[in-house]
Amino acid sequence: MTATSRTTGGWDAFKARLASLWPAAGGRKGRDVPVRDWVATGRPVRLRGFDQTLVWVVVALLALGLVMVYSASVALPDNPRFARYASTHFLVRHALSIGLAFVASLVVLQIPMQAWEKHAPWLFVGALVLLAVVLLPFIGKGVNGARRWIPLGFLNFQPSELAKLAIAMYAAGYMVRKMDVKQRFFQAVAPMAAALVVVGVLLLAQPDMGAFMVIAAIAMGILFLGGVNGRMFFLMAALIVAAFVVMISVSEWRRERIFAYLDPWNEAYTLGKAYQLSHSLIAFGRGEIFGQGLGSSVEKLHYLPEAHTDFLLAVIGEELGFIGVAAVIFAFFWLTRRIFHIGRQAIALDRVFSGLLAQGIGIWMGGQAFINMGVNLGVLPTKGLTLPLLSYGGSAILMNCIAIAVVLRIDIENRQLMRGGRT
Repeated sequence: MTATSRTTGGWDAFKARLASLWPAAGGRKGRDVPVRDWVATGRPVRLRGFDQTLVWVVVALLALGLVMVYSASVALPDNPRFARYASTHFLVRHALSIGLAFVASLVVLQIPMQAWEKHAPWLFVGALVLLAVVLLPFIGKGVNGARRWIPLGFLNFQPSELAKLAIAMYAAGYMVRKMDVKQRFFQAVAPMAAALVVVGVLLLAQPDMGAFMVIAAIAMGILFLGGVNGRMFFLMAALIVAAFVVMISVSEWRRERIFAYLDPWNEAYTLGKAYQLSHSLIAFGRGEIFGQGLGSSVEKLHYLPEAHTDFLLAVIGEELGFIGVAAVIFAFFWLTRRIFHIGRQAIALDRVFSGLLAQGIGIWMGGQAFINMGVNLGVLPTKGLTLPLLSYGGSAILMNCIAIAVVLRIDIENRQLMRGGRT
């Protein structure tokens, strides 16, 4: 027997094994599982225990974020506001946050998806309680007129970050429970809309409109991917857009942000609402193709506010140029696409909750990254959202890594099923 025939025989046996497993998982007989774990030549590739490429992309983003947070914050102690901080203050805290996130991710990786599905409603209730608690003056910490953080000593925890994961789990479990009535508006959509209203009221009281936009996108995306009637979906989407328009219309400072975004070089806005945007655009302009070099940003020297959080991409653009920004954009595009692919694998294996949850996390990572990049580049109005896995922020890094760990757990269980095991 030739080497080619042996390879073909082994591949045929592998496909036969998948075909025998697929009907038992609830699929249609004879339908192949859409898993791309082999090359076009038909030669099978070893099924590893988890997606190693996904892990390395996340590690690369965390490492880049650590370097750039240090670069963007190293000069902050020159500002009287941060005079008592050492030049490595934010670097050390960011490194500790990554370490804590790594340990938490290892723990989350051990939790089966069945347990998440069972406790998803309670996690959502817990997130709502924390969103309410943070508004209490003697508990929540106020910064620049916003009350979004609960001081924990070693970490200022932001409940809205937990709410993003909680809404993804709740919406995925909700669609599984409502699968039989998803074409009926009041039975399928109205309860989820009510939950979003409650979350929206609590977030806008902080205020944190950016987090509410991301949470609404996660919930709406999962409803759409779960198969909610198209007309109902677009009606609900139109209502949410109308609500955002009304909120902007009745708020003078939000209107000024929109006007500043439309004309950032206007003298009336350059030193006011468009101050961050104008200096962000200057940073990108200075970076050109290859950048000024690591550590050589001028805008981070107290010209660009929040350079280590919301506007970290502008520092990347100035120091690493178009090449660095393009690499970050590509990394998030690949990451989002891969997370969606893992979600489709889970749905193909009749694991609807896991599949919708993974896709919801993909919407979270990709959507928030898109908004942050759009704000930095002047494509979208200024909004207080960090760049996932990169920007400084302990609770954001913690919840981002936990979300990625959940996706890895889904991928591990997918591969176990494809090997003929059980989750």
